[in-house]
Amino acid sequence: MPTPSSQFAQRAIGRSPDRLTLDERALLVGQYIALEIYCPDTLPLRRIEAIAGSLGECIRMLKSRGLDPLRFEFTQLHPAT
Repeated sequence: MPTPSSQFAQRAIGRSPDRLTLDERALLVGQYIALEIYCPDTLPLRRIEAIAGSLGECIRMLKSRGLDPLRFEFTQLHPAT
């Protein structure tokens, strides 16, 4: 059975990390997120494209969606301060 944090992680895909509430962020502490790297040619939206417990899982998630992991930055979520 999926945990509440894994269920929420799927719902966080496509959202801006800046728009997560404190409670949502607390559920995702320690998870890695993938955000498209800013490039003036593409002007990507700053939104979560993958979220997982490890970098490898994030990369697999991006590849499964046909996205190139080299176009993304990866950040581990920390508790809000």
